[in-house]
Amino acid sequence: MGLNEGLFWTLLITLVKIAVVLGIVLLHAAYTVYAERKIIGRMQARLGPTEVGPYGLLQPIADLVKLLFKEDIIPREAHRVIFQVAPLLVLIFAITNLSVIPFHPSFYIADVNLGVLVILAFAGLGTYGIILAGYSSGSRYSLLGGLRSAAQILSYEIPLGLSLAGVILYAESFKLQDIVASQASSLFGMNAIPQLLGFIVFLICAFAETNRAPFDLPEAESELVAGYITEYSGFRMGIFFLGEYISMYVMALLISLCYLGGWTLPFWLTGLLPFLKGIPPILILIVKVYFIIFLYIWVRATFPRYRFDQLMNMSWKVLIPLSLINFIWIAILKWGMLR
Repeated sequence: MGLNEGLFWTLLITLVKIAVVLGIVLLHAAYTVYAERKIIGRMQARLGPTEVGPYGLLQPIADLVKLLFKEDIIPREAHRVIFQVAPLLVLIFAITNLSVIPFHPSFYIADVNLGVLVILAFAGLGTYGIILAGYSSGSRYSLLGGLRSAAQILSYEIPLGLSLAGVILYAESFKLQDIVASQASSLFGMNAIPQLLGFIVFLICAFAETNRAPFDLPEAESELVAGYITEYSGFRMGIFFLGEYISMYVMALLISLCYLGGWTLPFWLTGLLPFLKGIPPILILIVKVYFIIFLYIWVRATFPRYRFDQLMNMSWKVLIPLSLINFIWIAILKWGMLR
C-alpha cells in the first residue's frame, strides 16, 4: 500500500509540473507573437496591434479564436492522414523537449542524465513533421519547403552539436544541472566567455534550427508562397506556429543553461553588485531567456533573408570549421586545467 501511495503522489506531482510548465510556456508563446509584432512595429516606425483590448493586449486571444473558427481545408491532392498528423509531430516534439529542461535546481519534470542529447534528438525529429507536411500537401511549393528544411536541419545540426560538445567537455557531463553547476564554480562564471566562438556558432545555429529569419528558407514567402505551410489553414496552421515559438523557447533555455550560467550569476558580477545575490534563481533564468527571445525578434527586424546557397555555404564552410576550432580550444584549455 505504501509503495502504491508513493507512486500515486509521484505521478500526481509530475502531472502538476507538466501542467504548470505547459501552461506557462503556451502563454509565453502566445504573447511572444504580440511582443514580436509590437517590437518590430516600433523598429519600423509603426505601432503594431492596438485595437483589441488595452494596447492590443488581447490580440493573441483574438488570433486564437480566429484560427479555431476558420475552415480546415484539406487539398484534394493531399495525402489526408499524413497532412493531418504532420503539424502534431512538430508540436509534440517541441513540447517533449521541455520535459528534460531544468528551470531551477529543484524544479524539473524529468531528471535525465543525457538531457543535452535528448533535446538534440527531439529537435531533429521535429523536422520530420515539416518534411511530411511538405510531402503530403500535394503542392510543389510545399514540397520544396519541406526539402529545404531537411537540408537546412541536416547541415546546421552538425555545428550545433559540435558547439555543445565543447560545453559537455568543459562540464564533463551531459546533464544540464551539472553544466550549470560547472559554470557557477568556474573562473569565468559562464561558458560564453571562454567559449565565445562556440556561443556565437550555437546562437546562429539556433536561428536556423527554428527556421527563423534570416534562415526562414523553408517558408520564404517571396519564393515559395509560404513553403511547407502553403496549403494549411485554420488551427493546423496555428499548430505549426505554436511549435515554432515553443522551439524558440527551448533553444533560448538551452543557450541560457549551457552558455549563460542558467539560474546562477558570475561571482565577479555579484561581487561588484552584492544586491544581485538576493534575486531568485528562476528570475535570473527568465531574464536570460527573454534576452535571447528579444535577439530572435531583433534579428528578424534587422537582417534580410539569405539565399539558399548562402545558407548552406555558411554551415559547411564557416560554422562547422569554427565549431571544430572551438572544440579543440576547449580540449586544450581543459587539458591545461587538469595538469
